[in-house]
Amino acid sequence: MVRPLISALDGLDIAHPTTMNTEAQPRQGIEQRIVEQISTAVLLFDADLRLLYINPAGEMLFAVSARHVVGQRAKNLLPCPGTKLEAKLRAALEQSQAFTEREIVLTLGDGRHITVDCSVDPMHHFDAPDELLVELHQVDRHLRISREEQLISQQKATRALIRGLAHEIKNPLGGLRGAAQLLEQELPDPSLREYTRIIIDEADRLQSLLNRMLGPNRIARHRDVNIHQILERVLNLVLAESSGLEVQRDYDPSIPPLLGDPDQLIQAILNITRNGAQAAGKKGHLTLRTRVLRQFTIGNTRYRLVLQVEVEDNGIGIPREMQERIFLPMVSGTKGGTGLGLTIAQDLINQHGGLIECRSKEGETVFSIYLPLETGSE
Repeated sequence: MVRPLISALDGLDIAHPTTMNTEAQPRQGIEQRIVEQISTAVLLFDADLRLLYINPAGEMLFAVSARHVVGQRAKNLLPCPGTKLEAKLRAALEQSQAFTEREIVLTLGDGRHITVDCSVDPMHHFDAPDELLVELHQVDRHLRISREEQLISQQKATRALIRGLAHEIKNPLGGLRGAAQLLEQELPDPSLREYTRIIIDEADRLQSLLNRMLGPNRIARHRDVNIHQILERVLNLVLAESSGLEVQRDYDPSIPPLLGDPDQLIQAILNITRNGAQAAGKKGHLTLRTRVLRQFTIGNTRYRLVLQVEVEDNGIGIPREMQERIFLPMVSGTKGGTGLGLTIAQDLINQHGGLIECRSKEGETVFSIYLPLETGSE
């Protein structure tokens, strides 16, 4: 898309849109309107990498006014921790070489982080000073949708695998247990029954583990639920287990009732909150937050209203290499953990049409639960 935009900007009196030359030729005016109407952010820098022009889409992306940022250097407007973007922009000018960078994380002035695809193209006008055209396309939403679809697909595959394994294991396990019981009755020496009792107990333990992996086997009973009553119930259970834990509630009281199964929601949120409390420790901090998101997409379905529940702890965080696998069974970050809590929680929320996501760094781990408050619109 960069090349067509070059001709659109070429020859314009570069400034804020309201100050552009109103005596431009009709063709030039059409090109100007095209640049101003496209949804991609377009920025033009001079040879010193100072901003000459930013279109309305760019103003919206950076949440700034053009007259406040025109004249700023690229390094101030496009801060990219960990990348040498400014050096690459300067090299593009000097070598007249266009390039594209995918999924660059920009840190904006208000602290927000956005992910963009960045296309850069040098512009040369005979004897005129060199200029650099930068096109930014925000891809956060596309990345999130792709990640959510992957999570949903992963959960479906995991559930199918677990059900298949459970079926294959349950039948021989029942046979082993039954044979141990019969053998126990035939043993002449009571002291030998200790060994058959071990077989029976271990078979029962494995049966219990399989049942937990499969999750609730009863039919969900959906009704109108107050999410804050669910959260308070969960907090009461967690605080009874974690003395000294500091809890902060950040609720939106305007959230309408949610159609769901109270027991399943309690179980899902309890699994997440209990993990957060364990990660935070006895003197740690736990925050429960609720919000309503409008026109929000879960997977590939768009909803007018979506409930967001966040469970945040200040523990040591989840290792980066584990973050992509935490919803898989048998993946646990705690000693002695079965790794089933998050798998079951994700499954229960999926059954409500929702999804659980996680972001984590040292001192801050946030699990975000998204639940539709109405039927999807597309």
